[in-house]
Amino acid sequence: MKVGIVVPYSWSFWGGVPEHADHQARALEKLGVDTRTVIGHDPPGRLTKYLHPREGRHEPPPAHVIPVGRSVIVPANGALPNIVLSPNAIFRIKRVLERERFDVLHVHEPMTPAIGVAALSFARVPLVATFHASGELAWMKLATPVWGFLAERLDHRIAVSPDAATTVQKYLPGEYEVIPNGVAMPEVADPGERENRIVFVGRHEPRKGLQVLLRAWPEIRRQTGARLRVVGADPLQVRLLLTRHRIPDEGIDALGFVSERERTDELLKAKAFVAPSLGGESFGMVLTEAFACATPVVASDIPGYRDVMTAETGVLVPPDDPRGLARAIVGLLADEPRRLQLGAGARRRARAYSWDDIGRRLLAIYELVTGESPATLAAAG
Repeated sequence: MKVGIVVPYSWSFWGGVPEHADHQARALEKLGVDTRTVIGHDPPGRLTKYLHPREGRHEPPPAHVIPVGRSVIVPANGALPNIVLSPNAIFRIKRVLERERFDVLHVHEPMTPAIGVAALSFARVPLVATFHASGELAWMKLATPVWGFLAERLDHRIAVSPDAATTVQKYLPGEYEVIPNGVAMPEVADPGERENRIVFVGRHEPRKGLQVLLRAWPEIRRQTGARLRVVGADPLQVRLLLTRHRIPDEGIDALGFVSERERTDELLKAKAFVAPSLGGESFGMVLTEAFACATPVVASDIPGYRDVMTAETGVLVPPDDPRGLARAIVGLLADEPRRLQLGAGARRRARAYSWDDIGRRLLAIYELVTGESPATLAAAG
């Protein structure tokens, strides 16, 4: 079986959907499925620096990734995703589909132009789609009247959470199967013997709540002596936030963009992971990554996170409440037996999101929509 995974964003700039697609491809390959990821790419150069203020992965993508165009930053759902909008990408998608001869096409955020819409338009094979976003989606209000009819071509619809399913049903009524974002499980993760540090992972978008954590930081630092490791956010933007709020940078390490392996290492060394998002999260993907590393979580009590967190994995706090956030973090770091217990509970919870299990669920869907097993399709060649 050959599956095309279509992503409307850029491989060069790591985010929830590109990372999901990358792990999806790995999980399917382990099951004997041949995959190609069709996605944007921003090669190094002056134009990329002009269009994208933050650093990313600009080296040539791996062989299983098929780049189809540059991306631009488009504000959407309180975030700043890097979306491929080039008209040339539409024709590239058509050529890729003709050349690769996929058995199934799996499109992420299929209502997103240009890649997602083009894939739905040109595909001549069964179509599976995954919807990730939740909340009020202004862009869907514009997209649905224009090309929403293309959703009728979908053979199977997936949402990453109940919130995401509820959201998309407002615009595209239908039946959606909830399959959560998966998580890669490190072979070994011990909640004990951690360094005195906490970790934040996310871009410097306001909805990620980094400004809330920074406002809470002086009190956290004073009471615990811990260090704060900021992963993902541009170091310059972190410094600007500190200056704007007149917060000293003592104990703060702004690491910027790091590889997946480096991010996992940060989570394995930290005593706690902090996710102070304000809203707009359909699923707590970063939370499950911390769970897999046996790292307890302090997170905002918001939809998306609320579906993932339990009393055995960490602490929920009101969003946009620096004092409450500081109290929760200080209390967790001060109670080592409780922290160890929550870390062990987080690790157990992560197994429910194993990519091995999710890969098997996706393969069952592909067999359903094609009416064939992978072995039969391979033999038909």
